[in-house]
Amino acid sequence: MILAIDQGTSGTTCLVFDESGRIVGRAYREFTQHFPRPGWVEHDAAEIWEVTRAVAHEALDAAGVDGRKLVAIGITNQRETVVAWDPATGEPLHRAIVWQDRRGAARCDELRAAGHEPLVRERTGLVLDPYFSGTKIEWLIREADVPPGAAFGTIDSWLVYKLTGAHVTDYSNASRTMLFDIRGLAWDADLCELLGVPPRSLPEPRPSAEVYGETTEFGGSVPVAGIAGDQQAALYGQACHERGLGKNTYGTGSFVLQNAGGELPEPAEGLLTTVAWGVGGRVDYALEAAIFVTGAAVQWLRDGLGIIQGAAETEELARSLDTNDGVYLVPAFTGLGSPHWDPYARGTIVGLTRGTGRAHLARAALEAMAYQTLDAVRAMEDSSGVVLDELKADGGAVVNGWLMKFQADVLGVPVIVPEVSETTALGAAYLAGVATGTWTEADVRSMWREAARYEPSMPADRREALVAGWRRALERAASNEAERNG
Repeated sequence: MILAIDQGTSGTTCLVFDESGRIVGRAYREFTQHFPRPGWVEHDAAEIWEVTRAVAHEALDAAGVDGRKLVAIGITNQRETVVAWDPATGEPLHRAIVWQDRRGAARCDELRAAGHEPLVRERTGLVLDPYFSGTKIEWLIREADVPPGAAFGTIDSWLVYKLTGAHVTDYSNASRTMLFDIRGLAWDADLCELLGVPPRSLPEPRPSAEVYGETTEFGGSVPVAGIAGDQQAALYGQACHERGLGKNTYGTGSFVLQNAGGELPEPAEGLLTTVAWGVGGRVDYALEAAIFVTGAAVQWLRDGLGIIQGAAETEELARSLDTNDGVYLVPAFTGLGSPHWDPYARGTIVGLTRGTGRAHLARAALEAMAYQTLDAVRAMEDSSGVVLDELKADGGAVVNGWLMKFQADVLGVPVIVPEVSETTALGAAYLAGVATGTWTEADVRSMWREAARYEPSMPADRREALVAGWRRALERAASNEAERNG
């Protein structure tokens, strides 16, 4: 049995997989979201640990598995989110600064104006954006008085520390910090100096499939043996192990990744280059389009507006309308990611009339997921020259059949949902299994199974009209020059 810990932005999911890669136990729990200022998003790292530990025990109980029988533990996590803790006591020194947080936007503007973006792009494959971890760590040191000698790490590093006492991370998470040389696979001295981050305070970067340490948290001594950032884990869990294969994960945000193979691709307009994983002595890279808010828009309908009680309601509400009646939601609550990279864009609703109701807003939130995915896919096709034949989809939103069909319609290609939709956790389990010799990579590929396929049927003229409306809405949401200049 392998325990997979999927520590996400809204909550923690733990799954127990048997030797055939099937789920035999699961548990989930949300934790508190903190919004101290507009554009700021924080989590309590101690709460994340307590929730994760409790949910892991609940998943083992659900599976009827004694923790001492575990072969390994794999971890996948919300990326870019930063934790600072006292290396002597293990206590957090500040709330975790979440990947959605935009407090570093002005600092990124300064760095860009000073001509540093080419260096960042060349060394890390990323763009200068507050989404990434580097300016978050710099802010903690400069503005929150966290000592430079603190331990800093992404959520994977925090959880491994709490489980084993080791201060490590994997290449995929390290590549999201804006401090990591993705060619040399090491912390970059120039970038660390630029942001005032001591390299010794950062975790040791290691491959994604190896034993990092052992934990007694669940009884016995169990190896923690696989780590990958959530999107890279999903790519691995979707068995996209060869160059050209790709997927989209629908979570709090959405992320389109395409395996680029062992050769580092050239930077592409509007896209990121990232480390996919390090497995078996090789490193694979990926092209990525990062969309900041998709499922989070449905959470906003529930928690911010109170017009739904659960995400499942959105499917029935969307089906109750024949068209969107010209209502579009651009959920730029924390700016826009790929391919726009506009940190100052703000959420916008267009097309409201007296006849607009909650069904329109629910449908607009779902449509926005599909439109943003369309923008990301088209940017990737323009960059790679490879036209998408099909889209593998995973994440929580794939249970929404209306959304999956609409996604196929606007893309014009089939959307395929795997048997195990929690492919982030599955990828972490696969990596842990490969690291411990439970499975080979060939075994992993043979375990992937299709559960549903959605074929496009929307007439081209209707698709073009809907997408044109989305483009106009995007123009309304985009920041203007005054906003960008403060």
